[in-house]
Parts: sequence; C-alpha cells; structure tokens
Amino acid sequence: MQEYPVKRTHIKVLPENITAKITEHFGIAPVEKDGWYTLSFGALESMQVKLGEAKKSIIIATVSKQGIEDEQIILDTNKRFRRYLDDVTGYSTKDRVKKAKTVE
Repeated sequence: MQEYPVKRTHIKVLPENITAKITEHFGIAPVEKDGWYTLSFGALESMQVKLGEAKKSIIIATVSKQGIEDEQIILDTNKRFRRYLDDVTGYSTKDRVKKAKTVE
C-alpha cells in the first residue's frame, strides 16, 4: 500500500478524479466498497484506491497477477497506472520520485 501526495491545484477535484481517471485510463468503471474503489485490469489482479485521511492524498494498494508472460500486457498496464497517477496527483513520475527521496 502506498500513499501519494496530491498537488494543491488538484485537491479540489480529487474525489471526482479518483473514479473519473480510472475510467479514462483503464476503460472500466471501478467498484466502490467501504470507501475503496477497486478494479482488475491487465497485469493487475486488483488495484484499490481511496482518498487519504486529510483528503490531500490518495492511497493505492495493488496486487499483480502471477504467471503473466505477455510483456505487452505488463508494459501497457504499467503505462496506464503511471498515467493515472500523473493525472490524479498532478505530479510526474520524476516529481514523485523526488518527493519520495525527500521523505526518506
């Protein structure tokens, strides 16, 4: 489980973006249960997303499918996941890595 901070400019629309961006990037609507939005796609057995405690971050838990040998499926899933994070958090992959290093 990983918590990702969200840029100030993206916080206002964060609750709507959590689900809207899942549908946009993965092409399926997530199932909501107990505040968690869940989906299964490509190389992901499950991906669960919810709003962080202070409503300024998102928490994501992922479980990968075992035994997938098709590299294209893995790469496509990874690309969609990264683009989803970019859109929802407002931070690029490079920005998220920098932020993670400053926390450690």
